[in-house]
Amino acid sequence: MVHLAAIEKLGAPLVGVCDSRGDYRALLDEVRPDVVHICTPHDQHVPVALAALERGVHVLLEKPVANTIEQADLLVAAAKDHPALKVGVCLQNRYNLTSQAVHELLTSGEMGRVRGASASVLWHRDAAYYAARPWRGVRERSGGGVLINQAIHTLDLVQWLLGEVTAVRGHAGQYGGASGDVEDTAHLVLDHAGGARSVFFATTTNAVDSPVTIEITAERGTLLIRGDLTVAYADGRVETIAELAPEGGGRAYWGASHELLIADFYRSLNDPGPFWIGLEEALKSQHLLDEIYRQHT
Repeated sequence: MVHLAAIEKLGAPLVGVCDSRGDYRALLDEVRPDVVHICTPHDQHVPVALAALERGVHVLLEKPVANTIEQADLLVAAAKDHPALKVGVCLQNRYNLTSQAVHELLTSGEMGRVRGASASVLWHRDAAYYAARPWRGVRERSGGGVLINQAIHTLDLVQWLLGEVTAVRGHAGQYGGASGDVEDTAHLVLDHAGGARSVFFATTTNAVDSPVTIEITAERGTLLIRGDLTVAYADGRVETIAELAPEGGGRAYWGASHELLIADFYRSLNDPGPFWIGLEEALKSQHLLDEIYRQHT
C-alpha cells in the first residue's frame, strides 16, 4: 500500500493498523497515534475521522471526503471545532511534476489568458473489480462510480488549474453493465469564473487503463498532460517536462505523488495554518460531481 510505503520512507513509527472490520475506536484509545491515515471504503471515512478528531489526532484522508456531501458536512463542522488539528485529503496528483509546472505557467501569466481545456479518464474496470470489493458498486456506500471513485483526481486538477467553476452540466450513466448500481461513464461541461470552458469525459469501460489526458489552450500556447507534459508555445517552441514514474512497478496511471503529499502533510503538522489540501479545498471537486449526480437522480 502506498501509505505504508510512504510512512516507512519518512521514518515515522507505525503504531497500529486496523482493517475495515476492526474496532478503530479501541485501536485509537490503545495506541494514541499522532496521525491517522484513513483508507477505508467511502462510507467509513467520516465516522473514523470524527473518532480521531475527538481524540486529538490529526487526520489524513483518502479521497473522496465522504460518500455523500451531507456526511462530508459533518466532518467539516467537526474540524472547525478542532482548529489545532490538521485534516488533509489525498488529492496527490496536484503534486505531480506536470501539474505543478502547468500551475506555475498559468498563474505566472506566461501563457496569457486561458481559453479552455479538455480532460479524459479512459480506464478499465470489469466485473471482477467490483466483486473483489462489493462496496464499490453500491451507491449507498461508495457515493457513485467513475466520477467519485476514479475521475475525481482529474476533475480536481481541472478546477485547480483553470479556477473556480461557476456552472457544471453533464450526465452520468451505466453503459458497460459491470458496475453494480453506480455509473461507469460520465461527461461534463464546466464554466470557469475567468471565462474559460472545460469539457470532461470519464469512463471505466475502456479496454485498457490509458493515461489521463488534460489539454489546456491559452493565448500563447497549448499545454498537454498525457503522462509527461508537452508545452507548445505559439512562437513555435516546444518543451517537455517528464513525470516521475512510480517505484516498484506501481500503476503508472495513478501517478507517483502520494509520497510527496504525505511527506508534506507531516511537515505541515508544526505549521499554524491548515494543510493546503484540506476539507473545503477537496470538496470543490466533490461538489461538482455531486451536482451531476443530483441532476440525474
